[in-house]
Amino acid sequence: MKKLLVLFVLGAFVVGCGGKEKKEEKKEGFEMSRKKKEEKPAETSEGVPVDLNNKGVGPITSVEFADDIDTEMAAKGEQTFKTICTACHMPEQRMIGPAMKGVYERRSPEWVMNMILNPDVMLKEDPIAKALLKEYNNAIMLNQNLSQEDARAVAEYLRTL
Repeated sequence: MKKLLVLFVLGAFVVGCGGKEKKEEKKEGFEMSRKKKEEKPAETSEGVPVDLNNKGVGPITSVEFADDIDTEMAAKGEQTFKTICTACHMPEQRMIGPAMKGVYERRSPEWVMNMILNPDVMLKEDPIAKALLKEYNNAIMLNQNLSQEDARAVAEYLRTL
């Protein structure tokens, strides 16, 4: 009986090991993959693409930042940000909307200003704004009816974060 059990265990072991060798065998020769690799844009921690070339939809087509931050303009922008924007945005913390620190590493200055000035159209037409809307549970950014001067001051303040 013991000899039969030992033979059975050895037979099972040999059959089990033999099966793996066949599965791991590879045929040498020409291989071709038909899958096309697509390059995806970099994504933020939210999973939204980073696109510094997208200028958004709105009146702002070009923004030039000086090398040095305009501290007077940034102070005015900080006041506006703290009065209006902190209901949904914090500099370093995700809230109803994204954290604003490092925004210019993810978005162009034109995109940021168009989002501030023209959120209604941006949320309907801009692919990144749509992705952010989805990422943030369809919490829409309301139009605060800021002037271009006020939006530019907020944009300058965001550079300081």
